[in-house]
Amino acid sequence: MTEGNEVAAAAVRVRGLWKRFGQQIAVAGIDLDLPAGKFIGLVGPNGAGKTTTLSMVTGLLRPDQGSVEVVGQDVWRDPAAVKARIGVLPEGLRFFERLSGRELLGYSGRLRGLPGAEVDKRATQLLDVLDLAGAQHKLVVDYSTGMRKKIGLAAALLHNPEVLFLDEPFEGVDPVSAQTIRGVLERYTASGATVVFSSHVMELVESLCDWVAVMAAGRIRAHGPLAEVRGEAASLQQAFLELVGAGGRDAGSDLDWLGGGAR
Repeated sequence: MTEGNEVAAAAVRVRGLWKRFGQQIAVAGIDLDLPAGKFIGLVGPNGAGKTTTLSMVTGLLRPDQGSVEVVGQDVWRDPAAVKARIGVLPEGLRFFERLSGRELLGYSGRLRGLPGAEVDKRATQLLDVLDLAGAQHKLVVDYSTGMRKKIGLAAALLHNPEVLFLDEPFEGVDPVSAQTIRGVLERYTASGATVVFSSHVMELVESLCDWVAVMAAGRIRAHGPLAEVRGEAASLQQAFLELVGAGGRDAGSDLDWLGGGAR
């Protein structure tokens, strides 16, 4: 759909990517270039293959076939070099939960090889900006969902990555925390960095992203600047439903027994 608008500088370059789980094909040979310096949304219904794709792109899951380059380096040929230049907030956050928020950031930064004084400085700033300063000495096990997302984002940003990958970063997050996260991400991309995040909430993607890729059944259905993918549709939601073949579905046509006091 957008072949004529490919950008020379690609933060992520995917070629022929496949992943199967038994007889189930999760990702079916996708090719995709994600431009650098953009706020990018990878959108699709549940089960579309978004998480599997991000896991392979970030080196968390080995593909069956295909190649992935991030900032010009092959993810599977030199994984340590790539992981030093990216930040990842994966689905199903897993933390060292018996550490406090500040201890977690301190550990993460030192694990990345940053000097202790610099880690402490950056941690203080991130805790303050993400409204976690008051909970910095509280154990992560006692954090709410929104607080966990924010401390996970802080850990992913601590080493100042070139590309940030986020899997459903706003899932289960309260509006105040969501607005805080959004502000940090907008500041980050304004500096020229790249954010790639997955979501099935079209309104959120439309308000945040300037470039999108639509995924369904393990394949890329459309990709490019938001306005181009949306096309003549009234909203990204409408364009998305048409792209994934759900535009004419009547969810209530076979539920004539539902409601109205019928038993």
